[in-house]
Amino acid sequence: MSNLHIGFIGTGRIARALIAGLSVKANTIISGFDREPAALASVAADYPLRICSSIAQIATQATVIILAVKPYQIAEVVGELKAGLRSDHLIISVAAGISSGFIRSHAEESTRVIRVMPNTPAFVGEGMTAVSKGLMATDEDVALACDLFSSIGRSVVLTEEQMDAATAVSGSGPAYMFHILDSLAAGGIQCGLSAEEALLLSAQTMLGAAKMVLSGNKTPEELKREVTTPGGTTEAGLAIMDGRNIREILIETVAAAAARSRELMK
Repeated sequence: MSNLHIGFIGTGRIARALIAGLSVKANTIISGFDREPAALASVAADYPLRICSSIAQIATQATVIILAVKPYQIAEVVGELKAGLRSDHLIISVAAGISSGFIRSHAEESTRVIRVMPNTPAFVGEGMTAVSKGLMATDEDVALACDLFSSIGRSVVLTEEQMDAATAVSGSGPAYMFHILDSLAAGGIQCGLSAEEALLLSAQTMLGAAKMVLSGNKTPEELKREVTTPGGTTEAGLAIMDGRNIREILIETVAAAAARSRELMK
């Protein structure tokens, strides 16, 4: 099997997590470029990363190019990349709110682009990555992207129209979970637990609950009913959540994040 050469433009947090996962895959060569030399050197010190001095060098060496820069930097980066693009290049973008069509408009209309939205649990190998196929990309390109991002967790293939929703649910979702965990732990502390005890109980409970849902045997609503005994402690707690309309608040939270994702494109 021939080596797959992957080039990263940008080596920030998500790029670093993906590089960590990919570094153990056989037949994979990884190169990277970053406008911040210290950031690039830090990643290269920890993983087998070939340092490139320019975007043009990335284009020369890699066949898969991962754009891991901020959304506002995409137009400039792709503009620099354009002259070095070849027909065998596949571009994978992790920039929130930036469509594959936008990238092609700054490159070539024939450019194969896959848009992805990973999230920060990738750092512990439990990432969730949404993958969407650009107009010129192939099914093989989608399969390759899913294989690459499986190194940091799970992946799901969506249409590009669904990517704003995916950004809102899984891209921003870890922050919602951290907020909920912090609140649960605060409640535990108020009821007599130490900070460490409360956080451990809360985090492991969330992890276990998520695994039960992912087992696919029962819906969250069914699992909730199984935990809830009439007149018991769970029912008392849920009554507060229902009274404060926590469900609607979380739905509105996702809607606001999705709306912001759409605004980023504009």
